Amino acid sequence: MKALQFEDNIPRYVLSKVLGRFLPSIYWSHLGCLRYREVPEPPLPRPDWVRVRVRYGGICGSDLNTITLHDSPSLSAYTSFPFTIGHENVGTIAESGPAVKGFTPGERVVVEPVLGCVVRGFDDLCPACAQGNPAICERRTEGVIAAGPLTGYCASTGGSWSPSFVAHQSQLLRIPEEVSDENALMSEPFSVALHAVLRNPPPEKGTALVLGAGVVGLCLVAALRALGYSNRIVVAAKHPFQAEWAHHYGADQVVRPGDDATLAEALSAQLHRPTLGKSLVSGGAEVVYECVGSDASLHTAIRFTREGGTMVVLGLAATPRGIDWAPIWLKEIAVHGSYTYGFETWQGRRVRTMQLALDLMAEGKADLAPLVTHRFRLEDYRKALTMVSHKSRHHLVKAVFAFD
Repeated sequence: MKALQFEDNIPRYVLSKVLGRFLPSIYWSHLGCLRYREVPEPPLPRPDWVRVRVRYGGICGSDLNTITLHDSPSLSAYTSFPFTIGHENVGTIAESGPAVKGFTPGERVVVEPVLGCVVRGFDDLCPACAQGNPAICERRTEGVIAAGPLTGYCASTGGSWSPSFVAHQSQLLRIPEEVSDENALMSEPFSVALHAVLRNPPPEKGTALVLGAGVVGLCLVAALRALGYSNRIVVAAKHPFQAEWAHHYGADQVVRPGDDATLAEALSAQLHRPTLGKSLVSGGAEVVYECVGSDASLHTAIRFTREGGTMVVLGLAATPRGIDWAPIWLKEIAVHGSYTYGFETWQGRRVRTMQLALDLMAEGKADLAPLVTHRFRLEDYRKALTMVSHKSRHHLVKAVFAFD
């Protein structure tokens, strides 16, 4: 089968890192680390695994960061090469191992891509997995499969940027009849947002500031409203079409990033001019969800978090530079990282984040299917990645690789 794989090739890494700054298409040319090629289907690692036939494989911002070498090189220590990209997925079970229980071939499923202790074949769980946080599993490089934090970053599992990949039965979620393939595909980024909100909820009468109106930022707004939060939501959106989507999902006000005066007015905050550098901010939002990961967005998040508030980093920040960290201690801000999902406490019960996402969709409290705006064949990956890199030009929100 054909697949899009990422190789660990240091000469190409260095060359494309230099040239890609001037011509991004270098990253998906023969000079980059991405390869479109024939690969064998990965075998089932154990009898309690299944093979999933892919319907949609989502193109995530983290995938693009990998291809364009924006991720921290340190993450390679948790990864095995070459890996087939793609953690966002929806498909059907094509093959079931003899020890699989509760699922049969032909069923429509979403695979939770986190590769924790259970998936890796451990009966004695690490402390993180035992607490329902497999995303921060301490055994990312151990067990019956190769190193990798997620499906799509592990040489053993394959990924959704190919016609099929393999998954452990514990990763499977049955898709409710009422949930379309497009919504099911969006359950993964929606779960990222749900996890961030449920672990860092806004105060009842406070303001939540969402920096970024890409897929995660829009899912964040949708998550706040789907969970029933009535607090005020202010969103910083780069493009007008993103602002429209933010309003559609429940934002009260949308501002342009980089406009300190307008943002301060929206948050009833005060700007104080220093001798040098950006203004110091008094007041701000009680909770800030940073969904971009750029230096400028991180700096804005730190400055516009209210005294004693919480800044939540979802934007996959890697090696930020030139950021003034003084407001963190000066305003006693809590900075929380948020990575994927696991199990949450919701309405007095313990629930899997992705199951909650599917339930909210089935109940009609969240419809994210319209955000799937562009579909591509896998062989058209160069066109797909070029368009994803120029979202505003094409009003692109979520692009997917579609398989028949």
